[in-house]
Amino acid sequence: MIGIGLVGIGFMGMTHYLALQRTQGARVTALCSSSKTRLAGDWTGIQGNFGPRGTHMDLSSHARFEKFDDMLADSSVDLVDLCVPNDAHAPMTIRALEAGKHVLVEKPISLSLADADRMLAAAKASGRMLMVAHVLQFFPEFAFLLEAAQSGRYGKLQAAHFTRVISRPDWSSAIGDAEKNGGPAIDLHIHDTHFVGLLCGVPTAVHSRGTRNGDTVNHLTTQYLYEGADGPAVSAVSGALVQKSRPFAHGFEAYLEGATISLGIADPAGAGPVNPLVVYEPEGSTHPQLGAGDPIDAFAHELSAAVKAVATGVEYPGLSGTLARQALAMTLAEVESVRTGLPVRLT
Repeated sequence: MIGIGLVGIGFMGMTHYLALQRTQGARVTALCSSSKTRLAGDWTGIQGNFGPRGTHMDLSSHARFEKFDDMLADSSVDLVDLCVPNDAHAPMTIRALEAGKHVLVEKPISLSLADADRMLAAAKASGRMLMVAHVLQFFPEFAFLLEAAQSGRYGKLQAAHFTRVISRPDWSSAIGDAEKNGGPAIDLHIHDTHFVGLLCGVPTAVHSRGTRNGDTVNHLTTQYLYEGADGPAVSAVSGALVQKSRPFAHGFEAYLEGATISLGIADPAGAGPVNPLVVYEPEGSTHPQLGAGDPIDAFAHELSAAVKAVATGVEYPGLSGTLARQALAMTLAEVESVRTGLPVRLT
């Protein structure tokens, strides 16, 4: 049984906690938060853009810590699950690795490539795993597309377009603070950047146009440029420009030689899919059966992969810290492209 030390009791921390109740081979042994109220079990003030609202929780079976270093001294913790503001990812990850703990840190890996490199170096020096929680690959619709492309059952992927738009969040002070999270390009868009890397590999260059609020890119449209004249032709639009009356929406349309796979989701906290996953083939269309669609299940699958990696000593490729650094490098290149108006090459 892998002991989990969950750090941060906000929207994402609550989401991970609920998902861990569905995760075999693991148990939450410790919780860490600077909020005495939330350590006492009052989560009624927590609400995100999907999933249930927080309620009163019985946390009596868990050790509870206000100080991170005190939790790191708890021998029952094998894996530290960091659900903290993005600017805290690097220092807290490095402290946990140096304390001999495995780490699963929420995306993005960090806000700078220099910090990401320090984190990867700390993991290597400690002999512990550094995993980054890019959850999109565990949602059934995205998992379906990834498997379809990798297996070749519909032929070669020729083109794809991804959408992820949201109004400026007001349900979390940290997520609305660009200094803490890097702004929508880093905190929001990196979901699709990471998935593009999984689906198609790293492009040779990116070309982005967008809008800025000061130095923060708050909306962008990107072309991912791959070697060769025949593609794949991949693009994405993402940002936080829409009005509050427009619900959060994400989705994709992928064009393979033998099928088009399409998804459009609006307001997963309420209205649900406006265009559930559909596969268009020459003879007609089908809707794959993907289960109940509870978003907490996607996080449970993600956490199960992390727990299995710790238990077996075999890294899960989709949670790789190196791949997460790659996604950050792509996203930062997109930000630079918005600022300069020019394509930016990737090494």
